[in-house]
Amino acid sequence: MIDRRDFLQTSVFAAAASALPGCCTRCCCAGGAYVTAENLGVCSWSFQKPLDAVAAEMKKLGLKRIHLALQPFLEGGSRHGAAEGKAALDRVKARLASGEWKLSATMIGFPQEDYSTLESIKKTGGIVPDDVWEANKKIIVAGAKLSAELKAPVLTMHAGFLDESNAAALKKYTERVKFIVDTCGAAGVPVAFETGQETAADLAKFLPTVPGAGVNFDPANMILYGKGNPVEAVRVLAPWIKHVHLKDAVQTKKPGTWGTEVPWGDGEVNAPRFLAELQAAGYKGAFAIEREGGSDRTGDIALAAKRLLGKG
Repeated sequence: MIDRRDFLQTSVFAAAASALPGCCTRCCCAGGAYVTAENLGVCSWSFQKPLDAVAAEMKKLGLKRIHLALQPFLEGGSRHGAAEGKAALDRVKARLASGEWKLSATMIGFPQEDYSTLESIKKTGGIVPDDVWEANKKIIVAGAKLSAELKAPVLTMHAGFLDESNAAALKKYTERVKFIVDTCGAAGVPVAFETGQETAADLAKFLPTVPGAGVNFDPANMILYGKGNPVEAVRVLAPWIKHVHLKDAVQTKKPGTWGTEVPWGDGEVNAPRFLAELQAAGYKGAFAIEREGGSDRTGDIALAAKRLLGKG
C-alpha cells in the first residue's frame, strides 16, 4: 500500500515529467525501463556497516550493483569504512565471482579530509593539500591496483576544490589530476571525479585539459556546495559522465554553510527532470544510491530503492 508521502511524491514526479517532451511518467517516477534493478545499486559506505552486513542489506533490497569503497582494504576510516582484513576482501571477490555483486565502480577517499564546514573541506579536500600529497599518491596507486584486480569499470574520488583564479595552484592541481589519470590508465581503470566543489561550467572548462578524466555525477553535491542546478549541469557535463550517484538535498538558507541532505525525492534535485535529462543525454551507465546524512540511512536507502523501482 502506498502511503500519503509517497502518493504526493509520485504526483509531483508525474506533474514534472508531463512537462518533458518524449518522457513517460513511469521512467521518471519509478525508473521504468531506465532505472532498473539491473543498473541500480548502492554505495557501500552509506550503510556505515561492515561489508558482510552491507551484503545482507543489499539482498533485502534485491540489488546486486555496488559502488565499493576501498578504504576498508587500504587505510580504513570512519567515513568510508573501518579497516577489514584479507578474509573480508576474499569474500568481496567471491561475491563478485558468483554474481551476487556487480561493481558499478570503486571509490577512494583521503584521510585528511574534514567535512565539518565548507571552509574546512575547501582546505583539506582531495588532492589539494600539499603536506599529504605524497601519502595520498600511495593511496591512489594502491586504489588503482586494487580496482584493476577487482575489474572495476571505473574508480571514483573527490579531487578537491578547483581554483582557476590562481595560476600556480591550477597548474599544480592539473598536474596532480594528470598523475591520477595516468596511474589509473596504466592499471587499465578509467577514473571519474565527483561533482560538487565547482560549477559545471568551470568543470567543463577544466576537463578537456586532462584527457581521460571523467565525472561521477552527484546531483545533491551541487546543491550542498551551492554550485548550481544539477539538471542544467547534466547538459553541460554529459560528455564526461561515467557514473551517477542518486542523492538529494536542499539548499542552505545561510550562505557559506552546508545545504542539507535529504532522502531521494524529498529535495531540490528534481528527481524526474534529473533522470529525464540523463536519459536524453544518452547516459547508459549505472546508478548508485548514496546516503551520507540522516538518522536512518538504511531506511532511507530502502525508500530510495522503492521509489526508483516503483515498488511503493
